[in-house]
Amino acid sequence: MSDRPTDAELAILRELWALGPSTVRAVHASLEARQGRELAYTTVLKLLQVMHDKGLVVRDASQRSHVYTPTWSEGAIQGRLLDDLVDKAFGGSAGQLVLRALSDRAADPDEIAEIRSLLDKLEQK
Repeated sequence: MSDRPTDAELAILRELWALGPSTVRAVHASLEARQGRELAYTTVLKLLQVMHDKGLVVRDASQRSHVYTPTWSEGAIQGRLLDDLVDKAFGGSAGQLVLRALSDRAADPDEIAEIRSLLDKLEQK
């Protein structure tokens, strides 16, 4: 991934991950519904064009309405952004990231159980 997605590009990627391959019109409608406000269609179109140029999406131009698909999975993008955050803000320490996240935000019981399960698996290695 040559360029990291901006916040606006991440919002579009989230829509594409949820919807699957989609036209600009479908992404635009979904974004408006999720954000609860009007967005300019041309803004979504331009962002998708820029994202295509950056290699974040591929475009199928075989139909009249182009269809866009994310190049990277949600997990791949999250992993890349998380790696950057851990390196920049926590000196490469994933443990410090987890400690900070858990001390600043309450985790629900299901999240705590998942964390315990992951820690148990890590200890067994």
